[in-house]
Amino acid sequence: MSLTVLIVGGYGVFGARLARLLAHEPRLRLLVAGRSADKAGAFCARWTQAGGAILEPALFDRNGDTVQQLATLTPDLVVDCSGPFQAYGETPFRLVEACLARGCDYLDVADASDFVLGIERFDALAKDKGAFAISGASTCPALTAAAVGELTDSWTAVHDIGAGIAPSPYADVGVSVLQAITSYAGKPVPLLRNARPATGLGLVEARNVTVAPPGKLPLYSTRFSLVDVPDLTALPKLWPDVRDIWLGAGPRPELLHRMLNALARLVSLGIPLPLVKLSRLFHTAKTRLKWGEDRGGMFVRVAGLDGEGRPAARSWNLVAEGDDGPFIPSMAAAAIILNLLDGRRPRSGARTAAGAVTLADYQRLFATKRITTGIRDEQPSSAPVYQQVMANAWTDLPPAIRALHDLPEGGRMAAEGRVDVDRGANPLAQLMAAVIGFPGAQKDGHVRVDFDRKGGVETWTRTFGNQSFTSRQFAGRGRSTALAVEAFGPMGCGMAPVLDGDRLLLIPRRWTVFGVGLPSWLFPRIEAWEADEDGRFRFHVDISHPLTGPIVLYRGWLEVKGA
Repeated sequence: MSLTVLIVGGYGVFGARLARLLAHEPRLRLLVAGRSADKAGAFCARWTQAGGAILEPALFDRNGDTVQQLATLTPDLVVDCSGPFQAYGETPFRLVEACLARGCDYLDVADASDFVLGIERFDALAKDKGAFAISGASTCPALTAAAVGELTDSWTAVHDIGAGIAPSPYADVGVSVLQAITSYAGKPVPLLRNARPATGLGLVEARNVTVAPPGKLPLYSTRFSLVDVPDLTALPKLWPDVRDIWLGAGPRPELLHRMLNALARLVSLGIPLPLVKLSRLFHTAKTRLKWGEDRGGMFVRVAGLDGEGRPAARSWNLVAEGDDGPFIPSMAAAAIILNLLDGRRPRSGARTAAGAVTLADYQRLFATKRITTGIRDEQPSSAPVYQQVMANAWTDLPPAIRALHDLPEGGRMAAEGRVDVDRGANPLAQLMAAVIGFPGAQKDGHVRVDFDRKGGVETWTRTFGNQSFTSRQFAGRGRSTALAVEAFGPMGCGMAPVLDGDRLLLIPRRWTVFGVGLPSWLFPRIEAWEADEDGRFRFHVDISHPLTGPIVLYRGWLEVKGA
């Protein structure tokens, strides 16, 4: 099977990425269309692949005579990637109508609630023409619905849905996206609360969430603000037992996000700020003010009743590296097109994209990018600390590592082994090591670690010969969620347990003093890992600071002696 696909806005932010996702497929002829022949031609020249899809530039103006333009281009499928769909004027569905008049299939990547939900008015016409018209083939609502479906596949009821998208601070966000966001800033957003219709304030309501695929490096705790997306209405239609639903966006850097929150709050108080008209200014600021990790992410959390009617809670987490994350909004449309080529055609009719693709459809596209995902089942507080933090990755730990961290509430355990210790020569480094109680330099010395857990906190007492020091470890909460926190007196270090082959890396992500977060540059640098080597637990801890150089390095092995 072969297809001719017209991508309106084909060299824009979303259309370009859709074309790039499909450029390898030889069964496709992609008409990369817009109002500039030069831009369309330059895009096709750059991204055409040998043995891949045929990329052809095309002129198309969705505000022009769409019927005549479609008659000239004769596509099998039209994908509208232009937007902003909130600003399509008095006749927003003119392209949909033109497509269905020809019996041509239609997709779009809209996330405007009124537009996406309004597609259903064409259901009868689409069925009569034997065509499909699917709106919202983007992250919202296609990916959120796919994740909810995967998380609750065997459940008897879904009561609570929460989700959020946090693009990388370096991601190219188009002006149309900012126009869409500012159009509802500070205005009522319809949603469900306690099983009743309610409203929230767009970009005013906020919550902090840590996006953390189990066993992978999480994002830093991210602020998400309520957004007006079709999911808020479309998902309860698929899961009618939903009582609460909330979706947010987490643009970064957080400073710019909080400024937008403040402006939205002023709008909610009745101050007529022309935020939509300021979208280009926001875009300029977003483009020039970039800092932080070049990583983005998404979470979907659900709560309800499992297959046996018991309360359950789970989350699906996604982290995308660098510039791979911005491909995700175009992946639902790509998945539908690839399914078409493989003979899996959507049923005729007009509807939202909620339920149009599965997480398995996404996975084959995720696999081509630096995108990791994972499911976290809520862990009871009585579970071992590292089991709480690592969730579903706990069982992937090598046996010797898991055995050393398998300490339930009220449990005690001891381990013994051998250790090598090196100490830094800088006087300040020696002072820091002495204050904490790190051992003196030694080779092949005896080491014993006693573990004691009470109230969810593990106390680790390390004894090197006649020297010892103690720390406390517990599962992080709040901004330290998904981190294992190790505390030395008032100072705490939140570490992310990351599986790396047969090693468990412990990567510092948050430092606190008396529970207050502080800049990481104030604190030591730590390289720490654990491994299972020949059935023994091996450890390596290297602590240094830019001002002092090495502070202490200790490495060796342990065997559990009693529990």
